[in-house]
Amino acid sequence: MTQPTRSSSLPELRQLVADELSLPVDPAVARMAAAIAAKHPGARAILYYGSTLREARLDGLMLDFYLIVRDYAQAFGARWLAAANRLLPPNVFPFEHEGLIAKYAVLSEADFARLASPRTRSVSVWARFAQPARLAWSADEAARNTATDAVARAAPTLLGAARPCVADSLDPLDLWREAFALTYAAELRAERRGRAGSVVDADADRYRAFTFPTLAAARLEAHMADGRIVFDRPMSACERSQGKRAWARRRREGKALTLLRLAKASATYAGGIDYLAWKISRHSGQPVAIKPWQRRWPIMGAITLLPRLIARGAVR
Repeated sequence: MTQPTRSSSLPELRQLVADELSLPVDPAVARMAAAIAAKHPGARAILYYGSTLREARLDGLMLDFYLIVRDYAQAFGARWLAAANRLLPPNVFPFEHEGLIAKYAVLSEADFARLASPRTRSVSVWARFAQPARLAWSADEAARNTATDAVARAAPTLLGAARPCVADSLDPLDLWREAFALTYAAELRAERRGRAGSVVDADADRYRAFTFPTLAAARLEAHMADGRIVFDRPMSACERSQGKRAWARRRREGKALTLLRLAKASATYAGGIDYLAWKISRHSGQPVAIKPWQRRWPIMGAITLLPRLIARGAVR
């Protein structure tokens, strides 16, 4: 991929995002996305993301989707589900189709646009969609465009938030590695150390191509010198101090939100505590055993389980 030497125009990033979202997915993934959409009136788009994008075989893996809907009241038959999604988005549900398993999170178009932008301190959505994704299903061209606009906000939000915490000159891939490391630390995560770097290294050409269009969209002027990004305006000590405080707040709030969403998932996600154990085992390499009483009382089970996992380093 050709690497520009200065920050490019805003439309360039949107076009990169649109092209990436339009890349084909496995036909089984497309059929699963369509089946998820059929369950929810007012479905607008389904985004496919996560590590399985890079997998040739999907059997035995958990696929990850975001379902974008017009509004929650229309999407859910139960009022309490709509209220829960509105109060603490997103709701997350398990799904099986044609022998494949998945989970999908539900957001309205308005919430998706907000949570992918600097209007929220929560890193959950903009950190995920600064990474590669595919538009696996859309209701129409307007829905496709709305989803693309929201995804195009994610990467500039990430780099804009990370800027006070990175050097004034650094390797382009290190910029992304350090930015993702900040977001991983802002949630309760089960991944091994170095996960943020491996995400970037798995698709290095993609991140190089996205760097300057993303910086332009974030209004961060920079140029290349000797293979390194050099920001035109260095960060002041005051800006760096403010940035560190902002990330400390994101970490506190992000871990609390993770716990709240876990508690909510015990009502919306059948077998949620078993999924939690499976995911932690898969990413950390440490076995997690769930006791029968923890399945009967998943909220209390998770509350008692998490401190031990944190102490063991399985969750950070």
